[in-house]
Amino acid sequence: MPRVTARIKVKGKHYEIDVNLDEALKVKAGKGDIMAAVISPHVFTDLKKGLKAAEKDLMDAFGTIEGYEIAKKIIASGEIQKTQEFREAEKDARIKQVINLIMRNASDQHGRPYTEERLRRAVDEVHYNFDNRPADQQMMDLVEKLKTVIPIKIEVKRIKLIIPARFTGQAYGLFKDYKENEEWLSNGDLEVIINIPAGLQIDFYDKINAIAHGAVRSEEMKQPEDSVKKK
Repeated sequence: MPRVTARIKVKGKHYEIDVNLDEALKVKAGKGDIMAAVISPHVFTDLKKGLKAAEKDLMDAFGTIEGYEIAKKIIASGEIQKTQEFREAEKDARIKQVINLIMRNASDQHGRPYTEERLRRAVDEVHYNFDNRPADQQMMDLVEKLKTVIPIKIEVKRIKLIIPARFTGQAYGLFKDYKENEEWLSNGDLEVIINIPAGLQIDFYDKINAIAHGAVRSEEMKQPEDSVKKK
């Protein structure tokens, strides 16, 4: 496992620890074992120079001088250095996730799905810059770019949600990238209209119901162009 540095800045001072990258990332995700993640429980102000942090500073910054307790806080709230190899593997996995989502949701002008090879060629053509957002949040941005080089469309569902006031803070991040319109009601509830790829609809409902425990009201709406066609 790669050996890297985890670091944090508290009250203007830097603190660093020596960790195993894979195990430290598990701890950061709330699933790992701190004893496996930390190579040494010593806390440094400069790990490379071997400068250990003073106990007085540790107590002031973390409320303890116990190395593993401090390590938990540094890993949870600080930055874990990543090797170039790890970053490249992470980026490749993210690209594959986005492309797989498009393959499941998109089609050409004849309703036929795209192959991974064709999508990757199109991605290279548009020079799309993948970032750290979840794959479902990047998919629509990439599709808009791909439209400039290939005929591609995604079936989109237009849905009205009414979210109880007590859940809006937690739920907002789930739909902000799909939001068409929002309106705060007089009782504090949020009414929002979203446009979401049909293939993501079930997963979206699972996530928002996990937050709101089934209290969100939803209604599928017609697309504006559908209303125009019927007139």
